[in-house]
Amino acid sequence: PRTALVAACVYLAFFCTFRYGRPYLTSAAESFWLNLPMFWLLWRVAASGQRPPGSTSATAPGAWSVGGYLLAGVALGLGAAYKSFALIAPAAATLWCALLLAQRPVTWQVLCRTTAGCGLSVALGLGIFSLWLLLDPDPAAVWREFVVGENAGKLAGPEGYWHAALRGGSSIWAQLLAYLQDAGLLAFAVLGLAWSGWKSWRQRQPGKPIPLPVQILLVWLAVWLLVFTIPSQRSARYVIPAMPAMAMLLALCWSRIGRGWFVATLLLAAPFILLLSRIAWVGSELGIGTPWHLGGSTLALLLGLACVLGGLLRPAWTRACALLACVSVYLCLNFALLPLDGPAGRFPPAAAAAITGAVIAVPNGFNGQFERFQFLLPGKHFVPYDVEQRARSQAALAGATGTAAANSPQDQLRTLLGQHDGVVWLQAQAGQTAPPCLPACVLRGERWQLKGRHESGEIRLTNIWYPQDWLFRHEWLLQRQP
Repeated sequence: PRTALVAACVYLAFFCTFRYGRPYLTSAAESFWLNLPMFWLLWRVAASGQRPPGSTSATAPGAWSVGGYLLAGVALGLGAAYKSFALIAPAAATLWCALLLAQRPVTWQVLCRTTAGCGLSVALGLGIFSLWLLLDPDPAAVWREFVVGENAGKLAGPEGYWHAALRGGSSIWAQLLAYLQDAGLLAFAVLGLAWSGWKSWRQRQPGKPIPLPVQILLVWLAVWLLVFTIPSQRSARYVIPAMPAMAMLLALCWSRIGRGWFVATLLLAAPFILLLSRIAWVGSELGIGTPWHLGGSTLALLLGLACVLGGLLRPAWTRACALLACVSVYLCLNFALLPLDGPAGRFPPAAAAAITGAVIAVPNGFNGQFERFQFLLPGKHFVPYDVEQRARSQAALAGATGTAAANSPQDQLRTLLGQHDGVVWLQAQAGQTAPPCLPACVLRGERWQLKGRHESGEIRLTNIWYPQDWLFRHEWLLQRQP
């Protein structure tokens, strides 16, 4: 139970647990369903005591019946329905490898039976996912934009497959760091796990095999990483469903990982705790948060700093304090962002009603992002415009000399106001307190928003302590003058 509790706490302390923990895009549900067959297999391996003496392949933990493969197929299909049918490939490949590991020695009969069973699971999972094409009112758009554009299109980069594979931020070499990125503040603990495993491998006794559960966890991590080095677009977020395996491995080797790795974790967490508390403080000064939010952030700050100091001063506390420090970082993060779930992060209730028409132009940074305005301005029809193009126009305007740039953000705003019933416009510069179109437009409502996807050089050591310059910005709901 203690090891299981450590694994659960480690998983919750991973950065990937929070990276997509938001209502319209989450990895929690897909991670559960895609890994449910693996959890069941590990449970059976643990319950069987790793193949008691005299057991046969027919009674091995990996010898599943047809019903087991059918249930696995249902789980794969439900997991894929949350994100993509492509996730069935690494999940099924991992299950196939793990089942063979649990049935050694592998005979032709075992290989054929396991392959056929996993094939049945894959077919059922794809069938469940394909129901989308039957239920969606526009199946051609699903095929064109999702199957071809979002999935098949990621197998070839604009500059060629091998160029993307060997160079740049989406290269194979960058993907090898995926588990460190997803671990976040616990990246040093993951490095310590790798170092501990390497030392144990070199010092192992001849003839003493690696425990079967550990082999399964290692295969789980290796297969997911291998599969997602194949597409030309690679990202650490694609291997998030394999992070439960990393959490379990860390828990199994928790006491054998050197204390220095956890000291590094504490030292890494400290500046994040301070900076996030500073963000909450500035938000309160701007009128975004309430005294209750500031008080909660202060308590999280004190808890985090106490964990850092306790872990540094008391060696027996270091590992537990490292986990608590990571949790304190997320507490500070949540208290900094929580006010935006209230009135400060929403348009006034009367704002949508004040727009006489139904078509509103809204900023869109990536595919489908504009759909979030359905929750902010219900009952309206939204037309997305490219917010990245606006940023490029702003940069061109800033660098122009003599006459103004031909396609300035003001020109774009004027065009949008002329073509739509309303426009949602983002504050472009720090210190800007009113939309640039006034008095030629009408301000119907405003809300606070956090800026994401910063350009290189926007956040610097000289301004990192002033998040009002690079993080907080207004979002205005505008309408042209009658």
